[in-house]
Amino acid sequence: MKIGISTLGFPKLTNEQLADLLARAGFRVVQLFLAQSDSRYWKYNGRSDVSGITPKRAAAIGDVYRRAGLEIHSIGVYTNLIHPDPEERRQNLAYFDAMMRIGVDMGVCRFVTEAGHFHPNGPAPRIAYHFQEAVWKQTVRTVRELAELAEKRKVTVLMEPFYRGFFASAKRTRIFLEEVHSPHIRALLDPANLLELNDLEEMFAQLGPWIDCLHAKDRKLHVDRGVPAGQGDLDYVRFVALAEKCTPEAPMILEYVGPDDYRDALAHLRRAM
Repeated sequence: MKIGISTLGFPKLTNEQLADLLARAGFRVVQLFLAQSDSRYWKYNGRSDVSGITPKRAAAIGDVYRRAGLEIHSIGVYTNLIHPDPEERRQNLAYFDAMMRIGVDMGVCRFVTEAGHFHPNGPAPRIAYHFQEAVWKQTVRTVRELAELAEKRKVTVLMEPFYRGFFASAKRTRIFLEEVHSPHIRALLDPANLLELNDLEEMFAQLGPWIDCLHAKDRKLHVDRGVPAGQGDLDYVRFVALAEKCTPEAPMILEYVGPDDYRDALAHLRRAM
């Protein structure tokens, strides 16, 4: 099983500095976020202007990692697919398509997102926005549009569940993937995101056939904030055993780590293997 790392926690480094650091640390896989000091385009739950990333520049960024012996497994997009404004959703899909174009120019064929988050103004609705029936139907339509864009680019989008969002459980995520019914829409499992609602066995039973990537971070029960691997309540020995059994081809990507703590998280993961 491959161990990789997210580039999101290293915003002060250039891509070249980061690639050198990670290669020397023994990594061979990264999940790329356009968040480095010389490619600062990352915006969570929204979009940014990536028109300045030409095919030549995209290829150059990809080459930086490959020269260091690092595979770019996937690119983080994380836009908002559940926004109630159709124009916002249209623009976010256009942004996603632009990110897929950039990825293809880098030689990358997988892209990661959550469904997104939206909190209406005023009093909280009786049923949370992301659990409303109309939002489910709307999001199925939106992700089917995304699947068509992904098919044209010959790429795959991985949906990441999170217990306080639209993909609130492993089962709900699996049902959604079945309804969208596209080989271009699959899953990334981050067990720390579902620890509050699902046991590890449930997560893999529901999503196992869909999983193309795993996030390796941690979380304390009943606490919202995620932490590096080894600092929460996730049973990493059991996590690794299930991953090796159910999803042996999916890399484990360390997340929520930066220059000061990635070594400890990596050591914790390796001890569990």
